[in-house]
Amino acid sequence: MLAIFITAFFPLLKTFWDSFFSFGLRPGILKRFIGFDNYVRLFHDARFMTSLWNTLIFTLISVTLEFILGLATALILNAKFALRGLVRAAILIPWAVPTSVSSQMWKWMYNDQYGIVAQILYKLGWLAPGTPILSEKWSSMMAIIAVDVWKTAPFMALLLLAGLQTIPSELYEAARIDGASGWKQFTKITLPILSPTIAVALIFRTLDALRVFDIFYIMNKSVETLAVYNRHILMDRAFTGAWFGYGSAISVVIFLIISIFAIIYMRSLNLKFE
Repeated sequence: MLAIFITAFFPLLKTFWDSFFSFGLRPGILKRFIGFDNYVRLFHDARFMTSLWNTLIFTLISVTLEFILGLATALILNAKFALRGLVRAAILIPWAVPTSVSSQMWKWMYNDQYGIVAQILYKLGWLAPGTPILSEKWSSMMAIIAVDVWKTAPFMALLLLAGLQTIPSELYEAARIDGASGWKQFTKITLPILSPTIAVALIFRTLDALRVFDIFYIMNKSVETLAVYNRHILMDRAFTGAWFGYGSAISVVIFLIISIFAIIYMRSLNLKFE
């Protein structure tokens, strides 16, 4: 508990405390208590609101797609077939690749001059030749979401597969004897028993998605998430002016949003962690 307090709770409490002050990291900038002024400024900051909206869109779409693909993949990998062990290992390769590496790799493949993905989209007629995928806001957002789903759906599948393997096979045998269809078995056995695992997987992925930084920073800095904007405030502006308290307020907002999502997941799935 002491280690958790030092590494987790103390920095969180310190960030929350700093959010009530106006100060910077450059020597000579006085630290002034301003109360909730930083939080009031946030919702008058158009750049903050845009980054908040981008973060929520990215989170909702990416986590939904990752859950659907991850669950489908886990159900397939839970079945018995030849070379199942090899397939299980191979499907984790995208997740094992460092995000900075995979982001740069996909950035090259999206390039409008020589990128293979861009050339395929041009050939299929889905995009006009020469269209810069990562320059337009919405095409860039969808492209980044596709990369995130490619990378992290295997992680979701791994978590759900672990949950599936804890379900006793006798339950399915009894259900088949009673004449239950595959869909009935899925909705009445698999989903209810798997719900705690689903909640943990969704919480993990939502937490990561809400604080996403590296994939946006590498692939397209012009489309900001809360973490990218917060990095700009804490690393660029805080050394030139009284912006560190403002950046701390953004960090607190990110934490609160993550907490709200976690509570919603647990309440909607009726979870009780004992």
